[in-house]
Amino acid sequence: MNFIAPERLFLLTLVAVLGGTYLVLQFRSSKFALRFTNLELLDSVAPNRARWRRHVVAAAFMVALAAMVVALARPSRTVEVATERSTVVLAIDTSISMRSMDVSPSRLDAARDAATDFVDLVPEGIDIGLVAFDGAASSASPVTGDRKAIKDAIAGLSLGEGTAIGEAIFLGLDSIDASAEDMEKSADASEAAADEEPAGRIIVMSDGETTLGRGNDEAVAAALAAGIPVSTIAYGTDAGIVVYQGEEIQVPVNRIALRDVADSTGGTFFEAATGEELQAAFENIGTAIAFETEEREFALWFVGLGLLLGTVAGAGSLFWFSRLP
Repeated sequence: MNFIAPERLFLLTLVAVLGGTYLVLQFRSSKFALRFTNLELLDSVAPNRARWRRHVVAAAFMVALAAMVVALARPSRTVEVATERSTVVLAIDTSISMRSMDVSPSRLDAARDAATDFVDLVPEGIDIGLVAFDGAASSASPVTGDRKAIKDAIAGLSLGEGTAIGEAIFLGLDSIDASAEDMEKSADASEAAADEEPAGRIIVMSDGETTLGRGNDEAVAAALAAGIPVSTIAYGTDAGIVVYQGEEIQVPVNRIALRDVADSTGGTFFEAATGEELQAAFENIGTAIAFETEEREFALWFVGLGLLLGTVAGAGSLFWFSRLP
């Protein structure tokens, strides 16, 4: 539990002082009763009543005051709510290094399977776009709500030379902008939606580092300016090898560069050395896309508790002692 105005909790010290004063007075009244030697006269002046009743009333009243103070501090809690992001662009590395078989049956085949399953995880109402990048970035599928079209585009991915992560992010941003413009033009788009910033996120899955095109730093700056987080998945192992033009080439994963992109844009970074880990990474991202967290206030619960206990204290005092506390 969190508090929106935690400084107001200092008022609990006043409640504690009031409770301590009550206990001191009870102790003093007990000493006074012991000094009253004429027990018959004491019984006539102060009839024997169950002392616990007085304590119950006092305790209910004190807890009621404490509940009111907590309500004044505006308690809140973190809850998951359906996300309002409207567009997700999936950018998949199609460089020659994706031919490596350090991930069975190959990096590309395992990526196709995981990306296809990811499409099914994205809630309806959130459109998906697909960007393929090797030496350049290209739109394998425009942003669409047609899940079959996205899956067909994923199945049709082919390999090429080079790695242009920065260009992939730029194209992803352009895809989100284009999707936002289409929504504004739609007859179903509300006036409020037209005033909102483009809503979306980009997911980059790569096994290498940028070798062509605009650099990651430029792409990060553009993503920050657009307010679009970029999540990244570093895919493959350091033992990856491909045969290219008759020569064996090592293709280790550059985790640092991909982590920097995610950290700098407010996205999430994942590592995946197997097909199963890649599936798990996509599942985590799918959950993040479906839900986001927000703080929700629930001060009324404590207001209700305070009113209930205050009523109990008042009713008990009237019934047992014919007076209010």
